[in-house]
Amino acid sequence: MSRPPFLELPACAGAYRLATGRGEFAVHDARPDGPVRGTVLLVPGFTGSKEDFLPLLAPLAAAGYRAVAVDGRGQYESPGPRAEQAYAQAELAQDIAAQAAALDAGPVHLLGHSLGGLLARAAVLDDAAPYRSLTLMSSGPAAVAPEQRARAKMLIDALTTMSMEAVWQAMRELDPPEAAGETTPPEIAEFLHRRWLGTVPEQLIGTARQIAGEPDRVAALAAVPLPKHVLSGAVDYAWPVPLMDEMAERLGARRTVITGAEHSPNVERPAETAAALVSFWNEAGDGAGQGDAQ
Repeated sequence: MSRPPFLELPACAGAYRLATGRGEFAVHDARPDGPVRGTVLLVPGFTGSKEDFLPLLAPLAAAGYRAVAVDGRGQYESPGPRAEQAYAQAELAQDIAAQAAALDAGPVHLLGHSLGGLLARAAVLDDAAPYRSLTLMSSGPAAVAPEQRARAKMLIDALTTMSMEAVWQAMRELDPPEAAGETTPPEIAEFLHRRWLGTVPEQLIGTARQIAGEPDRVAALAAVPLPKHVLSGAVDYAWPVPLMDEMAERLGARRTVITGAEHSPNVERPAETAAALVSFWNEAGDGAGQGDAQ
């Protein structure tokens, strides 16, 4: 999971519930002081939340982009039903389209991190019209690596028989090797715990099945005439970096590898990540006129 280095919203951002045709979603919305070059919708990953994008909000707004990070349905501060079918990929993809429409900014630059990349891909494949570009951040062509599929299955099994608190404690014992030795500030550790307990168990079960069973849909995505960007760290435990290199080639996408980052370049190297994103979005089209009323 992404571990934000801080929890304070930058001065350019506000927190509220975005009303859409498919319900309300908790968001962080960062806006430039001057003209808006474009609007970006940021979709978090498995066990994640809008807070995973906090380090990107200020630099994106400073570059002229309105950046909106969202909690998906049943994810942390967004409500969701206690029914696994509510978290089918098609349902979550329609949520993304509804969020994009509710921003009232014309086509948005869509970015999905990890699981969020799979959901963003599904949204684009369903209907590309609401989007100006697609960025897949630390998200691969199909299911996660075998050891992560096994972890997802263990989580599904645990969530059917254990409390969220008990599963949280068990998951801490299964953190990836690269997390060993990390020191997490108490306020961040408390937030991660609170976020976990605030997430609907069926959301975790449904999305765990997705990351463990996702088919390769790269060929279909390559046929969509939309600017694409594959961005990752130099190391990734969920999808091997060479696999993302190959996916970018198959997509004809821009490829960015953030040196010094692993699965979460958004929090591990936010300045470099923001610069790469802005460069891509500037090239993909600045969306002149969109968001003038924002």
